[in-house]
Parts: sequence; C-alpha cells; structure tokens
Amino acid sequence: MNPILRIALPVPLTPLFDYRAPDPAGSMAGCRVLVPFGPRRLVGIVVEQADVSDLDDGKLRAAERILDPAPLLTGELMATLRWAARYYQHPLGEVLQAALPVALRSARELPPAGAAALRLTAAGQCALDDPHRRRGSRIDAVLVALAAGPLADADARAAGAAGVRTLLARGWIERVRLDAAAPARVPVAGPALNPEQTAAVAAVVGADGAFAPFLLDGVTGSGKTEVYLELIAACLAQGRQALVLVPEIALTPQALRRFRERLGVEIATLHSGLGERERARAWLAAARGEAGVVLGTRSAVLVPLPRAGLVIVDEEHDTSYKQQEGFRYHARDLAVVRAKALGVPVVLGSATPSLESLANAAAGRYHVLRLAHRAGMAQPPSLRVVDLRRQRLQHGLATPALEAIAACLARGEQALVFRNRRGYSPVLLCHDCGWSAQCAHCDRALTLHRRAGQLRCHHCDFAQALPPACPNCGGLALQPLGEGTERLEEALGARFPEVPVVRIDRDTTRGRRMRDALFDSLPALGARILVGTQMLAKGHDLPHLTLVVVVGVDEGLYSVDFRAGERLGQLVVQVAGRAGRAERAGQVILQTHDPTHPMLAVLLEGGYRALAARLLQDRRAAGLPPFAQFALLRADAADKAALDAFLDAATAAAREDAAVVAHGPLAAPMARRAGAHRGQVLVESGERSVLQAFLPGWLDRVRALPGERRVRWSIDVDPVDLY
Repeated sequence: MNPILRIALPVPLTPLFDYRAPDPAGSMAGCRVLVPFGPRRLVGIVVEQADVSDLDDGKLRAAERILDPAPLLTGELMATLRWAARYYQHPLGEVLQAALPVALRSARELPPAGAAALRLTAAGQCALDDPHRRRGSRIDAVLVALAAGPLADADARAAGAAGVRTLLARGWIERVRLDAAAPARVPVAGPALNPEQTAAVAAVVGADGAFAPFLLDGVTGSGKTEVYLELIAACLAQGRQALVLVPEIALTPQALRRFRERLGVEIATLHSGLGERERARAWLAAARGEAGVVLGTRSAVLVPLPRAGLVIVDEEHDTSYKQQEGFRYHARDLAVVRAKALGVPVVLGSATPSLESLANAAAGRYHVLRLAHRAGMAQPPSLRVVDLRRQRLQHGLATPALEAIAACLARGEQALVFRNRRGYSPVLLCHDCGWSAQCAHCDRALTLHRRAGQLRCHHCDFAQALPPACPNCGGLALQPLGEGTERLEEALGARFPEVPVVRIDRDTTRGRRMRDALFDSLPALGARILVGTQMLAKGHDLPHLTLVVVVGVDEGLYSVDFRAGERLGQLVVQVAGRAGRAERAGQVILQTHDPTHPMLAVLLEGGYRALAARLLQDRRAAGLPPFAQFALLRADAADKAALDAFLDAATAAAREDAAVVAHGPLAAPMARRAGAHRGQVLVESGERSVLQAFLPGWLDRVRALPGERRVRWSIDVDPVDLY
C-alpha cells in the first residue's frame, strides 16, 4: 500500500490535505507534488508522510506526480515556515507557496544548475585575433570582455547588450552554464577599516558562526557596507553562505556591482524586477549551495541556505520589509528567527534603527555595534530650519531654499529637493465653485499628473483624462494645489534653466533598465538638481551632493499615525545623510510652518538617538509598540451593512477573552478604497505569548460567523500601519 502524503496546498484553508502517494516509495517532505483538488489540479508541498488517514479509503485520492527528485524546502526552512504560518496566522499552503519563486509554483521542470554565462566560440576567437577588426565598437567591447574566459550573462551584457545579440547571431559566442560557486574574478581589496569598523567586524566574527543578533547602529556615511563586505568575505572563506537583505529594488544593482567586485564571486539576486526564470535560477543556486552570496529584497529571507553562515539586514528600520498583502510577514523579524534556527549571526544595520530594535538592544537581546563617525574625511551635514510663516513660496519652495540651491550650483555641486509625494499636485481645485477631483472608488483626492494629462489615484490606480473645464460648473479656473515631484521639477527647471533637473520617483523609474541606468549615472553627474521621493533617501552614495532641501516636513509632524514621529525622524536623517559624503561639507534645509514643534526641536538638538529615546518613553507611557503587541483584523465589503455586522460580531468574539483588549469596530483611516467599504478591529496585549495564545481561537470564531463569506478579511500580526 502506498503511504499517505500530508500536503499543504496554495488555498486559503488551514488544514493539510491527505493524498495517497503515487508510488510505494512515497516522497520526502519538502518536494512539490501535483494533485487533483476538486475540478482543478494544484501544485502543493509534501509536509509529512503518514501510514493512515482520517479519510475513508474511498474518499482518499491519489497524488498524480512527485515533481522534484529532491526536496526544495528542507528541514530548517520548512520548520521556520511552519512557525511563520502559526505566528502570522496564515494558511501554511500559501506560506510555502510564497517561499517559492513564481516559476516553481507550477508543474514546470526545474531550470538547469549553474549560472547562465557566455563564452567565445572558435569563430569568435578568430574574430578577436583579426588585426583588422573594428576596435571600440559595442561588438568589440563584448569580445574583449570575453577574451579572458566565460563571463556571467549579466556581466557580458554590461559590456554591450546589443553587441551580445549580434555576436550570438553570428555564432561568435555561445551560452554555457558555470558553477556559480566558482570565483568569477579576482577579489578587489577594500579600504582600510577604521577602529570602529574593525571592532564591529571582530565582534561578529567573534561569535564563531553561532547565533548572535547584532544591531549595527552607524551614522549615515559611517561605512556600514564595508563592515558587511568584510563579514561576508570571512563567511565565504569558511565555505559558507551569506544572505543580505536590502529594502528596495533600486539598491540591488549598486550593491550587486560593489559586492561582485570586492568578493570575486557570482551573487544570486532575488527581487521582483527579475524575470520568472531568472529568479528561479537564482533561488535554485542558493538552494543547491552554488551561490555563496544571496542578495535580495524581503522575499529573499525565504530562500533555502544549506551552507548558511551569516544573515545581514541593511536599513533594518525600513517599512518595505513588511509584506502588506497575503502572507503579511516582516522580513527583518523573520531574518532573526531564521538566523536563530540556522545557528548563525545576524546583523541588523541602520543609521536610524527602528524603535523595536532599539528596545531589543536596551533589553539586552541585541548586541549594539556603534559607528559614531563618518568614514574618511566626511563630516556630518549641518541642519537649518526655514520658517515658512509669512514667507512667499514659489511652488512650495521658500526664498532661503532657492538661494541655497543657487549657491550650491554656482560651486558646481548637486542639490536634492526631497518631496515624498509624486505627481504634479495632490489636489486639482476649481477656483470658481470649489469642486475638487476625487477618486470615484476611494475616499481620496486624485493626484494631477500634468505631463501625462491624467488624474490618478495612488491607492487604487484609477486614472482619467484631465478635464478641460470644471465638471461641476464648467469654469476654466482649474488650479493645482500643493506640489509633487513633477511640479517641483518643472518649477526648478524654469528657475534654473541652465542646469539639468533630474526627477527620481516611481513614475521615472518604472522599467528595470531605465531605473538601473538612472541610478548608475547619479554618482558621476556634475552640477545638477535632483528631485526625488524616498527612493533617494536610502543607501545611495552621491559624492557631489552637498545640499538637501526637505519639502513637506509638517505632514509628518501632524499625522494621526502613532509611528509618524519615528518615520519622520528616520526620513530626515536618511535623506540628510546623502549630503556631504566626500570632502565637501553638507547642508540640510527643513521647511516647516512650526519650527518650534517639540519633536523637531529634539531631532535638531540631539539627533535621531535623542528623538528615539523620547519616542520610546512616550510609547511606553501610552502602551504602544514595542511595549505592547498588536494584531489588526482588516475587513472590506461592497455592502457596508454586511461589513458593520461582521465587525460588530468579530469585536464581540474578541471581548469574550479577558486576556486581550479589543478596540472596535474602527473605521479605517481610508474608509473606502477601490469601491469597497473598509473597517478594522485592533486587539492588543502586553505580552506576545498571550496574544499568540488568543489569536487561533478568536480567528476560528471569526471564520464561523454567519456573515463571514460576505466580506473579505485578513489578519495582520505586528502591523506597521493601521491603514
């Protein structure tokens, strides 16, 4: 009799499903398997093997086919994912699916082992040896690059993508696969470490490969990346793998080039900007132990690491590490859990650590490594507050800010105008009747994108053409209120016509090639004005940038979100850190209508550490995270009455247990989004274990509510926002 396979399927249901194995040998846990599920065929993951099933033999169906010769999700990772499913209260089948790249969630065959590479053919070598070949062309650049031996596909294309296509067509080069573990080039030595960096490296190496959590608290420009590289090199020297997480796709190309150059090994990269098969190959290179270094955004925390030796989370404070849909895990927290399960050190790095990490450090759970000084000769930037009261603004910019930009450009340096709001204007208003453009599906105004001639909703992606006249009164006095990056770009271009203005936001970096080319060009640019959103506030080294002007500070001072103060402080310090990275002094101008605001005063006088201490004190007094544990039940429905009834019942069910405090039903900060009415229930406890013990029973009661099927709901454990 064939054994019983207990399988997790990618469906929103919590139980495992029993199937008869397709052969007597059964299967190892962690393999993909193709099974019938109702009228569909699904790919699941074998979790356990059993001798008997609770189902009658007549109801027990047989699995069709085991898809893998060896498990994809092995012991440690499977155990961690099962823990994550329990902690975040999410169905195991969907959690296991989230751990796989999209190309491996189907019944396709696995991509071949090794890294994609290109090498010269005999005909290509003859062309290279031809003394009459056209030197300096894109074709010649690729031939020269391949002269020393095969190169990874990405490296060869960097020499000239068009040349690669031509050479493949001529038969002068061919595709091969290389062992990703083999060094691709000779490592390049880095700069000598200063005493603080040396001490940080020694502390982590001193953990001797065992689990130990470190908080690398280093000011902007202090050389945290150099510490990472030294630690990774030590990890590779021991024949082990390093996992490095970064918060944004935009950071991966820069980090990738720097890591390849310094470490001399091929790097497996994982982020949403890759093609499906490209991502699958990188994932498998990590899973097979071929890739010594794995670099990626939050989903990379779920990659198998058979030779794990080190985990690094760069910019650990960044909210991008929180998955906001489906399986709502926090990659930073899961990285610590994985490091403990793997028995390896984990380094959380930031110039503005999260309050959660600072609280863990204060409690002695994290070892603090401090980098208090900028690397080299660089000095911290000076901060200046510009009082906007009674100032005449030009498209949101005060005269002192414009004068500072002019002086900066006159010195041949770069200026950054930071506005964390894309588009031309957040509001389009009729001056005659007061009408404003509102989203038909959300309780939010439409953002004007003037260049595209559109009004867009940044919450549901609804878009419509810019009206020629007011739809309400027919008047022509349509006026944009407020400013986004597009408007600032236009205004600064008109004010400084002799200097290029470069806008960097989601609208100008949609394509992978466009984004990579733009960020590649920034360090080498001379006198320029950069206009950008938070994409520019993280990790970019801009040696010619000496001035930062921050627009929209007041939005963070008066937000209803209890995390707003922390986020504003982090954003200001991070964007300020882009200024004055080399020998040039940096200056930061903060525009505000409330220069005496207590939070702003603390930040200016004592820096982020003083602000964080104040915020932690306030959070403790108010019983807010990290001194309380939250879980947020979000729900939406087309029928508001059905939504209200569901939330009332869910709140009542939560209040049956005195171990937690239930708040609700609560209106969501955006009460209607994408045509659906929204609401929520917040449950809290002073102890994580108490909340975790409460959630399974409560959610079972929620699933049993009569109106449960009329709403769409989800649970978010440790939410980072209340939207």
